[in-house]
Amino acid sequence: MNSPFHNRLSKNVRHWSKWARRRGIECFRVYDRDIPEYPVAVDVYAGIPHVQVYETRWEADDAAHDTWVAEVRKTVGTVFALSPETLAMKVRRRQKGTEQYEKTGQEGDELIVSEDGLKFSVNLHAYLDTGLFLDHRQTRKMVRERSQGRRFLNLFAYTGSFSVHAAAGGALESLTLDLSRTYQAWSLQNFQLNGLDLTRHRLERVDVMRWLEEAPRLGQCYDLIVMDPPSFSNSRKMAATLDVQRDHAWMINRCLGLLSTHGELFFSNNRRGFKLYEDELAPCQVEEITRQTVPEDFGRGRPHRCWIIRRPR
Repeated sequence: MNSPFHNRLSKNVRHWSKWARRRGIECFRVYDRDIPEYPVAVDVYAGIPHVQVYETRWEADDAAHDTWVAEVRKTVGTVFALSPETLAMKVRRRQKGTEQYEKTGQEGDELIVSEDGLKFSVNLHAYLDTGLFLDHRQTRKMVRERSQGRRFLNLFAYTGSFSVHAAAGGALESLTLDLSRTYQAWSLQNFQLNGLDLTRHRLERVDVMRWLEEAPRLGQCYDLIVMDPPSFSNSRKMAATLDVQRDHAWMINRCLGLLSTHGELFFSNNRRGFKLYEDELAPCQVEEITRQTVPEDFGRGRPHRCWIIRRPR
């Protein structure tokens, strides 16, 4: 007899695969912690599943937890007709102390996937994240639609997917900033995969917080900015820690100083319980657009919140 997880996952795969085919979507979510006893997220990248197992809501010793994870692995393998041992599966348990790792210890093969006619490199095994955040598919589309003839800035750029969409949308020029050497190399590859002009679309490896401190004095000005910072970062390469709840008002105010008169800032984060400190912001127009940016296949939860922030008219 199949488990409730098996039955729900099978049903979801059929439904969301049909939904995605009708819309020409290659990468999408099929299961998102639908059953409380199975706090798992399953995404599909060009037909290949990627599984994230979250902290269970009950106390379990390591042996019991490992048994449960093995059951999840076997079930996903069965539904997708794959050997369980070959699955890309990440177990996101709460870390103790400072035990936080970006790399999983596995090599993993590069997979080229498409989104709105653009190509992106993903790796389902090597890192905790794949290289493309699927919950921001709609946000990237919105940015692309607003990019024609505009100067674009991407802060905390990760692998540069927003910048690729902006460039493809006709951005006059773009600047893509991230501190990670790995991510900036990944961004470069994504630009090259799409044949984009790297003389107009620059990538710089910098501490974004320090750059924001200095940029207004340099007379920088942008028509469209995307800022999707991590919830928390204490990288040894950074001058200070970053806490998005504590620091977001300062970061937004700095971005407002970089916006052109009719410019727009997309600000997003995925911190649970996040509260926007509007009373700490410089004069501006704030519009929450989360309902527009969360894709239908993520509609069972709220993976992020997103705002468009403009200078006062």
